[in-house]
Amino acid sequence: MDIQENFVNKVAASGLITFNLEEYYHTGERVVYDIKDNLFHGLMLREKDFREFIKTHDWASYTGKNIAVICSADAIVPTWAYMLLANKLKPYANEVVFGSLETLESVLFTKALAKIDLNAFAGERVVVKGCADIDVPISAYVEITSLLSPVVKSIMYGEPCSTVPIYKRKD
Repeated sequence: MDIQENFVNKVAASGLITFNLEEYYHTGERVVYDIKDNLFHGLMLREKDFREFIKTHDWASYTGKNIAVICSADAIVPTWAYMLLANKLKPYANEVVFGSLETLESVLFTKALAKIDLNAFAGERVVVKGCADIDVPISAYVEITSLLSPVVKSIMYGEPCSTVPIYKRKD
């Protein structure tokens, strides 16, 4: 008896392009800078003290880091204080945002995805990979869908062997 072993990899033959958001993850350290540590008695920001801190603090320690600036205390912090922090951090840090680590992650992905050459996906069938070894924010999935929809033939979510249809261009 003759046994034929002709296996056809239908996934490989499908012409699907897998888009892995993990590849756009910025590996730099994430740091929260909480301005509450600069408050006088945990209540208010004193301009003279804060400006002295801004002058004397070692900003180089933030080199290459991604910084989320927050105030976790229930205090009124003037807008200019956040501006001063951003001004001092930016020459050293990779990224500075106002908000949580989740906000920072969204900004990092948005900036990375904005650099994609979308022409490489023109008319293609794309699967946005669903499983990741890192925590990819939902905002990154929304962003890549928004970017790809105008140029691709279709977008699916998941793995090439098991996808959920998201978008299909009507020709």
